[in-house]
Amino acid sequence: MKYPPTRTVEVVADVAGIAVPDPYRWLEEETPEVRDWQRAQAALATSVAFDGVDRDAVRALILAHDAGARPDLPRYAAGRWFRTAGPDLVVSASPYGDGRVLASLGAGLASWLAPSPDGGVLAVGICEDGSEHNTIRLIDTATGRDLSGAPTQVLHSAWVGGVSWRPDSSGFYFFALTGPPAEFRQAVFLHRLGTGTTLEPVPVGDSREYTLIQTSGCWEVAAHRVGAPFPIAVRRTGEPWRPFLTGCKGSVAGHIVGDRYIAVTDVDAPRGRVVAISLDDPSDWTELVPQSDTVLRSLTPVGDHLYLSGFDATFARVRVLDRDGAVVEEVPLPGRGALSSPFFPLTGLAVGNPAPSFLFAFSTLTTSWGVHAHRPGAPLETLVDPAVRLDATVEVDEAVAPDGVPIPFHVVARRDVPPGPPGPPVLVSAYGAAGVPLLPAYQADLAAFVAAGGVVVQAYLRGGGEFGHDWWMAAHRERKQVRDSDLVAVAEHLLATGRASAGRLALTGGSDGGLMCGVAATTRPDLWHAVLPRAPLLDLIGGTRDPYLEFVLRKAWGDPEDPATVRRFLGLSPYELVREREFPALYIQAGANDPRCRPWHARKFAARLQAAQRGGAPILLHVFEDAGHGAATGHDVAVEQDTEWLAFLVRSFGLRP
Repeated sequence: MKYPPTRTVEVVADVAGIAVPDPYRWLEEETPEVRDWQRAQAALATSVAFDGVDRDAVRALILAHDAGARPDLPRYAAGRWFRTAGPDLVVSASPYGDGRVLASLGAGLASWLAPSPDGGVLAVGICEDGSEHNTIRLIDTATGRDLSGAPTQVLHSAWVGGVSWRPDSSGFYFFALTGPPAEFRQAVFLHRLGTGTTLEPVPVGDSREYTLIQTSGCWEVAAHRVGAPFPIAVRRTGEPWRPFLTGCKGSVAGHIVGDRYIAVTDVDAPRGRVVAISLDDPSDWTELVPQSDTVLRSLTPVGDHLYLSGFDATFARVRVLDRDGAVVEEVPLPGRGALSSPFFPLTGLAVGNPAPSFLFAFSTLTTSWGVHAHRPGAPLETLVDPAVRLDATVEVDEAVAPDGVPIPFHVVARRDVPPGPPGPPVLVSAYGAAGVPLLPAYQADLAAFVAAGGVVVQAYLRGGGEFGHDWWMAAHRERKQVRDSDLVAVAEHLLATGRASAGRLALTGGSDGGLMCGVAATTRPDLWHAVLPRAPLLDLIGGTRDPYLEFVLRKAWGDPEDPATVRRFLGLSPYELVREREFPALYIQAGANDPRCRPWHARKFAARLQAAQRGGAPILLHVFEDAGHGAATGHDVAVEQDTEWLAFLVRSFGLRP
């Protein structure tokens, strides 16, 4: 394999007094030289991935399974529903009615929608480059015209749901950057229609941590912290903010109901319980739903009821509560699968205006997303049928980690694919980080791999949120390596039990799951035939120099100013783990506009691997233009990413889609 020439530099970083050689530091820059190198790598990756592979057939397979793969629920206000429909913004009397086109999105992508409570103004977050950075556009719903005077601040992402309208529709709160995106400093702002935008003095401490303002009646609550939110401050409208729950060690994620904050919390309940907290007295807690075997996730207000969502052994469960917290019924879900929900609990609090029914998207590992509605006491209504149904089976199994803990996984295979040696290729998909649950939900790329004749194993590693707070903490900060040993346990179990054969096992994961892939490829290359990190974090030491990642590392990994922590980083950072040896085939995919895991992670890791590879398998890198971390990447670009990703797997295993 002839790779593009890659020079090295004599750079040694000093991190907490520890010298760390960094021979590919120059690839962190965005210079013409780096961009030319990146394009040459992309051209090589494309030529190899499609060598001997019918590109049109693979793309057709991706498109066939992409239908219904990205659920986009409409938002409700004043008897009308607002949604995107292709390049248009549409308002209708029913969730998916024909309605009226309000405006065009142009070249942008709608990161979020937030109609005012009276339905008179639609606020939209517009992202134009896949980065998730978005700006607020205000549209008069009567005329479809843009309103002047919209805020000019840039929102770093959609993680706080866009804007939070005041109940009287006079204005809204939003959380945005206070300077250039690279500096990653944020604050709460208040925008008054026709008046202007001002900083809102919410007492939150760390200006980088996400904060969402919730409003209802005469109350306003500042929910703080993206992964484990809690109400840090509260006030009655027009009064000064006052501290509410401060220094909260767990999550308290809920909604204002009358004069109480009703929330799912893992405080004194690692699998979650529902509590009501007096907004006048933060010490006054009443338990409404005790902890059980069901892992509780979120509450959604619907009329006079609350819908309580959770997981039973990863599968979704939804119950209806009255305002006193009593369970009145169970929602009959369409199967054993998952509700569409944000990665982080804070985002789930941005429900907007209370809707007349509980509207939700639902899928399974073999059935694409459908949309359903439920009202208390009424049967489940299907609004959008799933577009794809795989003729495949789902089996439940588990491996045993070195410390004796069972690690569950699901196996998805086409019914006509015979098991046993040499058997079909097996692709492990996993994450295990940040308390984010990996759920038994439909993914178009994985479904297309199954349709092509592969087998998908979705593994639920510690560090994720599938089994509650303790499962998350078991691979958090100083225990991050537990996630990697869980993955090895799953891989070795698959090989030992004959579910996978040697030379027929692959691995994929994104973001922190991309880091998992990098660790697996560099520490246990013997296990894998192919490894495919996507939008990956790969250089922990370099991450300490990036304001956003430094913030993430402090939260999830440890203090980068502590020498002992830095030494631990060195043992867990894929870029630092590369040594001359034989590696499996790698296809590393990143986005040029990714603000979370910047493309230099992928560039540096690929360069070091290419130089260290002593085997014959290719080490490929493709940084896609106009792509980011995934959430704001345009549909056409995402299809091309998935097509090349699948083509690499098809080529690696000799599949014939």
